[in-house]
Amino acid sequence: MKIVVCIKQVPDTSGGVQFNPDGTLNRAAMLTIMNPDDKAGLEAALRIKDADPDNVEVTALTMGLPKADDVLREAMAMGADKGVLITDRVLGGADTWATSSTIAAGLRNIDYDLIITGRQAIDGDTAQVGPQIAEHLKLPVISYAEELKIENGYVIVKRQYDDRYHEVKAKMPCLITALAELNEPRYMTPGGIFDAYDEKEVTVWGRPDLKDLDDKDIGLAGSPTKIAKASDKVRKGAGETINKDPKESVDYIMSKLLEKHVI
Repeated sequence: MKIVVCIKQVPDTSGGVQFNPDGTLNRAAMLTIMNPDDKAGLEAALRIKDADPDNVEVTALTMGLPKADDVLREAMAMGADKGVLITDRVLGGADTWATSSTIAAGLRNIDYDLIITGRQAIDGDTAQVGPQIAEHLKLPVISYAEELKIENGYVIVKRQYDDRYHEVKAKMPCLITALAELNEPRYMTPGGIFDAYDEKEVTVWGRPDLKDLDDKDIGLAGSPTKIAKASDKVRKGAGETINKDPKESVDYIMSKLLEKHVI
């Protein structure tokens, strides 16, 4: 069984964000992490491999800058067998449509039974790329997976809703989008880190390696989403000013905290 996990190197927003003049994120200047939903998807794949290590192969695939090699090394240090990096200057600035078109073209170069993506990335929160990849590849998709198991060529998923869940069954090949709540991802191991950096190779593909892909569907030029304005500055309201004596002021503040269920 071959599982491909699509992961993304995203900005570590705890360190702030920076934008390019065209409104896209300046990813080259920001600290990065593996997207949390994707990491849960990777852990799900690794648990399937743990149950049948001789017959399951896990490949981590990402699209991004050359430094996205780091997130693939992390995935391999966790236990993934292979890493694939899709990177090319002409692919930069892609929105969800251009990203999903490009990743789908890369997936056509790979044998797979199951594709796992995160529900959404913390730098966009669109939850569009996974389902769009499935549409490009004509695959069934089950989104918002909070539990996942494999039985006799089928994927059985507990799909999350606001106040309930559905149990959905799909025949492979198919695509699953994972929630961060799906599991608790494992840590890298010392041996895994050694193998990831000294023993394993990352396959790198550029635009020429993506055969079934139209130039009108790639990069910033092929992105129908247009950003009117982007800013890392959040305007705050003026707040509320009260002119009372100290006791009345304290009573007023306490009443507001109680009203908001803070205390």
